[in-house]
Amino acid sequence: MSISLKPLADRVLIEPAPAEVKTASGLFIPDTAKEKPLQGTVVAVGNGKVDEPMTVKVGDTVVYGQYSGTEIKIDSKNYLIMKESDIYGVMS
Repeated sequence: MSISLKPLADRVLIEPAPAEVKTASGLFIPDTAKEKPLQGTVVAVGNGKVDEPMTVKVGDTVVYGQYSGTEIKIDSKNYLIMKESDIYGVMS
């Protein structure tokens, strides 16, 4: 997948994981009650800062805060762009 946006400095572009559509017991969750996902996949990274190289890379699955980042739409798809410092960790 080719993204038409290259983040600057310490910014990271993340494709959020899809929100849960069904509970463990099988009930469907309406759009208005879905929780914002707190993890996603890194799709683009900036070059970092002179004194702070980037530690995440494209393809990493990361965890971030509920209110982290700014939602943007690229090619009719929703993404989050945030500073690398807003990422809590990388899933292994």
